[in-house]
Amino acid sequence: MEEIQIPPYFICPISLEMMKDPVTISTGITYDRENIEKWIFSAKNNTCPATKQALTCIELTPNVTLRRFIQSWCTLNESHGIERFPTPKPPVSKPQIIKLLKEAKSPKLQMKSLKRLRSIASKNDANKRCMESAGAMEFLASIINKNSSEVFEEEEGIMSIKDEALSILYQLKLSENGLRSLILSGNGEFIESLTRVMQNGSYEFRAYAVMLMKDMFEVSTPTLLLSLKKEFFTQVVQVLRDEISQKAMKASLQVLVHACPFGRNRVKAAEAGAIRVLIDLLLDSSEKRVCELMLILLDQICQSAEGRAELLNHPGGLAIVSKKILRVSKVGSERAIKILHSISKFSSTPSVVQEMLSLGVVAKLCLVLQVDCGSKAKERAREILKIHAKTWRNSPCIPNNLLSSYPF
Repeated sequence: MEEIQIPPYFICPISLEMMKDPVTISTGITYDRENIEKWIFSAKNNTCPATKQALTCIELTPNVTLRRFIQSWCTLNESHGIERFPTPKPPVSKPQIIKLLKEAKSPKLQMKSLKRLRSIASKNDANKRCMESAGAMEFLASIINKNSSEVFEEEEGIMSIKDEALSILYQLKLSENGLRSLILSGNGEFIESLTRVMQNGSYEFRAYAVMLMKDMFEVSTPTLLLSLKKEFFTQVVQVLRDEISQKAMKASLQVLVHACPFGRNRVKAAEAGAIRVLIDLLLDSSEKRVCELMLILLDQICQSAEGRAELLNHPGGLAIVSKKILRVSKVGSERAIKILHSISKFSSTPSVVQEMLSLGVVAKLCLVLQVDCGSKAKERAREILKIHAKTWRNSPCIPNNLLSSYPF
């Protein structure tokens, strides 16, 4: 059978496959829609793959002439097994979204319009960016900020307008600029609105709230993080305590890790009960990244006197931190040793020093000196052992094979 050569200008420069929906970007180069959308939206590139020029806008203009050429060529070569692909459905446009947003301001049409917006957002990343540029983010945020609790009865049950808006906003996966705009809007009002959702919402929408907050905090400024109220920490810790889902747990931990490099926030987190919840969760948690986040957060909070006091008040605090050394990862071990270092340096009463010995903390630290777990971890372990050398060095709790490691 004769081999059919596809004309080179029918080929997408990214995938080297034949284009089915050719579109032209701001640099004048034409690509297949699916491939260039993956390049811009999924891979988050802001340059033209062929010319490396920065994209002045992300609008994709259909190259109708080229598409018709390709379809005609497919028809002419049908006898060779080439199938003519159908004309693609035109993507959603900015004017269409603006019209929908206007309709959504009418109480009678609001839920119907929101459902249409959710359907559009679920199609692809290009639709999401189109919705963001058309002002959907600001509109949805304004609904969430309202104190109204208006609900509609749907097939799947009673649905709140606010809940629907939140689920769409999370689904949009906003750009960094969009997230920053959301943070700055209303002088922190949106954070308070999400805090109320975490306090009063169902499990599903509390999860949406904390996962959206995680995305926002990744691009946030210290100014916003320093202004967080105690109620915020109380509600994020409660999401952790309720173990809504693995995704919600991870997002809650990341939110608190972003918030707790600051002294005042560490105290608020400790007062919200974060230490007790983290210790209880660590007892049963085995997933590597989750354990790392918990130990990172414990380390941050234990840099405050309030955090250290909470950890020592927990019957299993010292034991579980020690247990995680050499069992999670290098990062986990370093953070666990750092927590013990903070306790030893600033909160080491005679009873605490004795408890560390009886729990096997000392033997674990001696073991750290013998294995490869990072120079900083070894340095801190050695310093802890030196601080309490008078109490610990003659103890029968230290195995004979580890005595040679003890830094007398």
